[in-house]
Amino acid sequence: MSTLQWILIGVLAYALIATWLQRTGFLPESVRVSGPLTTIHTQRGKIFLDRLARHKRFWRALSNVGVGVALVIMFGTFFVLIIQAVSIVQSPPPQSAFQNPQNVLVIPGVNEFLPLSVAPEIIFGLLVGLVVHEGGHGLLCRVEDIDISSMGVVLFALLPVGAFVEPDEESSRRANRGARTRMFAAGVTNNLIVTAVAFLLLFGPVVGAIGVASGAAVGGTFPGSAADNAGIEAGDRITAIDGEPIETEDDLTALLESTSSETLAVELNGEEPVPVDRSMLVTSIATDSPFAAGDGGGDGFSIEETIVAANGQPVATEAGLRDAVGSEEIVSLESDTGTTVEAPLGVFATAIDDGPLTTAEGGFDSGDRLVITQVAGERTIEAGDLGAALSDYEPGDTVEIVAFVDGDRRVVEITLAENTDGSPLIGVTNIQEFSGIGVNSLGVTSYPAETFLSILGGDLGGGIGVVMLFLLVLPFSSLILPDINFNFAGFVDANAGFYEAVGPLAVLGDGGVFLLANLLFWTGWININLALFNCIPAFPLDGGRILRTSTEAIVSRLPIGEKPMITRAITTSIGLVMLVSLILMIFGPQLLN
Repeated sequence: MSTLQWILIGVLAYALIATWLQRTGFLPESVRVSGPLTTIHTQRGKIFLDRLARHKRFWRALSNVGVGVALVIMFGTFFVLIIQAVSIVQSPPPQSAFQNPQNVLVIPGVNEFLPLSVAPEIIFGLLVGLVVHEGGHGLLCRVEDIDISSMGVVLFALLPVGAFVEPDEESSRRANRGARTRMFAAGVTNNLIVTAVAFLLLFGPVVGAIGVASGAAVGGTFPGSAADNAGIEAGDRITAIDGEPIETEDDLTALLESTSSETLAVELNGEEPVPVDRSMLVTSIATDSPFAAGDGGGDGFSIEETIVAANGQPVATEAGLRDAVGSEEIVSLESDTGTTVEAPLGVFATAIDDGPLTTAEGGFDSGDRLVITQVAGERTIEAGDLGAALSDYEPGDTVEIVAFVDGDRRVVEITLAENTDGSPLIGVTNIQEFSGIGVNSLGVTSYPAETFLSILGGDLGGGIGVVMLFLLVLPFSSLILPDINFNFAGFVDANAGFYEAVGPLAVLGDGGVFLLANLLFWTGWININLALFNCIPAFPLDGGRILRTSTEAIVSRLPIGEKPMITRAITTSIGLVMLVSLILMIFGPQLLN
């Protein structure tokens, strides 16, 4: 059985045992069971809250700011959810990993975005978020002289999933709308404060104490590739090749492009090198590439095949392929499965509307997929060849372009346009090398260690909003951020080897610094998500309660009758719209497709 099935069986067993214990009178009155949910009630802590509540003016001023922030988030959430729901109905996207049932559960090890290795940090952040959230409600109850019936924690089986403060209903009714609104917004306010503190500490001293270790970080290997066959694994660092030091991913790329050696001595993690026999593994191929199989299943290459020869000459590297091709534009490629395809080999790109290629006499149509084999008399096979061919030209110069469209060779003279940086451009997009065939003679995928560290350090530009957005999506960055194929869940076993502790905090060791960074990251991440979720304007969330008091304040000033009924109609309608929007976001892609 799967992990999720075992968890469901455990939850069911817990619910049956806990219910039996309550009915037999074994559990104290402060413990109440409702299926898998258990609430523990207490009166403790009220004296502490009374002491904190003495500074009433300060807490009210802070809560008024929190009310304003909560209202902005509420309206923003409302419109974003509606726009997203309408978009899903009009054009249902394919189901993503977000809609998988296991990923709806915030359980490390079950949710694929929350690894078990950081479960303690996630639980710590959750506990902090729940305590400060409900503590804020309790504190503002005492500031506004609202009595507290009880408070405590909520357990889902043995896992703490919530906390609660129960205001006395009669005392709450006597309080004015402003007092109740501040009390409802206090939890969100506290979560946002914790988020700000956690991320400021993360941006500053903690991330500043973490550096990227030297070497090219290996995030994974392609099955059947040279690296896979040599035993290179995710988490390794390539620190040298054939005795040449590798400091960064760029060093690795430059070395692989410059050498045609078919056997490399690859040093991993600064230890003894391992021999790697290179091979031209096909890792991707554009559907409309001249070397791809047609819709009818005709001859063409597919992913995980290996190109072994070009024009009858054996090849195992990118440099070897270029040597075998030479100046020939029509090239015959052969794979290890015996498939042979003859087609133009060059830079695969799309002509841009109103660009030099489409406006030139005898030019191409907008959207044409071109195989560009020559620019200004220079052979072009890889993306970098375009820039190299134009290095001696300026915008406004005339150059000759040789390109194939649907197998037809055409020669066009174009006038170079000007890029935003002043460089010349020919007007293409979606540029791919080797006629749309992605090949990798080593077979490793690089882990974006430096990119993740830059995001965690807030070194992005664009203001705090951009930084917060990137931090929110890090745990599922492979689904959101372009050109990133990995998720970031903190400094865990899978990526810990790519970083090292530096500076004064290095005395804590790598483990100590990484633990501190993980605690701050997950505490900030969970608190901001708690704040955003509770701002959804739907009952019984805080946003729904704030919506009700705000609506009452507006309706009370209108010259109409039946004001309570109108208030209920407005808040209920908005709550139902939010519920439908959430259901569409979670289940819409699967149901509508």
